[in-house]
Amino acid sequence: MEILVVCGAGASSTFVAQRVQQAMRRSGVPYMVRAGNQASLLHDLDSADMILLGPPLAGSLEDIRGLTAPAGTVVELLPADIYSDLQGTSALALILEAFPMPDAAAAASTRKGLS
Repeated sequence: MEILVVCGAGASSTFVAQRVQQAMRRSGVPYMVRAGNQASLLHDLDSADMILLGPPLAGSLEDIRGLTAPAGTVVELLPADIYSDLQGTSALALILEAFPMPDAAAAASTRKGLS
């Protein structure tokens, strides 16, 4: 499972992706996260199972969903406070909502730890 974080030019998305990756490691979630940028988004669409868009790209959400619909890629908008989420838990919650971990018991305990 590959998650792509795109916030604009790439700097913010790198920080968000790193935090989410750390949150996944702490929670035992085996998915991969990488950062992208708005300029390379069209090239990255095919390789991602989920795209998390930063708040600056809210106006592009429906267009990107339209582009990814044929492949079944999930596209979600990150919350406005994503840059202050130093633990990466709000993005992790979005990921787990879209793609629960295979072991339901592990997913439930991970979600409880996010609260």
